[in-house]
Amino acid sequence: MMTFPTLTDLPSHLRQPAVRDLAWALLSPPLLAQSPWPQRHPLRASSWSQQPDALADWLLDLDANSQALTQWLNQSSVRRLGLYYERLWQFALHAAPGVEVLAANLPIRQQGHTLGELDMLLRDDEGVHHLELAIKLYLGQQHGNGSDPAHWLGPGSHDRLDIKLTHLGQHQLPMSTRAEAQNALAELNITQPQAALWLAGYLFYPWQQPCTPPRGGNPAHLRGRWLHRTDWTTFAACNSGHWQPLPRQAWLAPARVEGEHIWSSEQFNQWLATLPSDANAQLLVRLVEGSSCCWMEAERVFLVNDQWPAQPVD
Repeated sequence: MMTFPTLTDLPSHLRQPAVRDLAWALLSPPLLAQSPWPQRHPLRASSWSQQPDALADWLLDLDANSQALTQWLNQSSVRRLGLYYERLWQFALHAAPGVEVLAANLPIRQQGHTLGELDMLLRDDEGVHHLELAIKLYLGQQHGNGSDPAHWLGPGSHDRLDIKLTHLGQHQLPMSTRAEAQNALAELNITQPQAALWLAGYLFYPWQQPCTPPRGGNPAHLRGRWLHRTDWTTFAACNSGHWQPLPRQAWLAPARVEGEHIWSSEQFNQWLATLPSDANAQLLVRLVEGSSCCWMEAERVFLVNDQWPAQPVD
């Protein structure tokens, strides 16, 4: 389950937001250590896996001139975080030595009806692979059994870790073995690709009563905390620092904010005072001053409305 441990600090040295997100996608650990289905890092058989310095050099060169990545991302009006994550991976895999991208987002249809699509089809020294890629942020419930994936909800409270895993295992991963997929695969000269998933993201724990990680969770997973709006004053008194909301399109890589874009405490308090009581979950980051007049993320917290979750967990 390779995640390039020697490059952990690299994203903090990158200045371009899209390049930082790209590095995060390639280097961040998976949410799960154990899964009923195969997990495979998309770069596992690339020479980058044996030569991480070459990957670091590629990312540093992109950071110096990100035009190619910007043009790639601009080819699609991607708004959803998951699709943005996939586009970043597609860019990297097209550039990765030893990896041939055969198709991306390949639709599988039956009588004109789309049954689904295959996120990535690629060929490397270990064969032909069908990979499903996903980025997820889940919040563990205060009074639930954290080991149960059903007690980990998305910020909107409708998505759940158990539902996502079931969909991956029963629908997305088997899609390449279905009879309806064979014609599309045959056009690419593919037979029986090896299906695997790669699920990255963050897990957020209740700030007062931390729950246990989900069953099969990766001990090295990325994490944060969450709290209800009514608890903010108490939380802030115990967790002082420079807090600032993070826009959704910046939820991947740890935040890096240039000095001129830092909010004052008055600006943050005004934002919080005008935030509707039923507002969607807001991702806040605590920033600490770094070098070169920039501020770096020290931790992240989801602030949810007092009615969250909207629906009780079964």
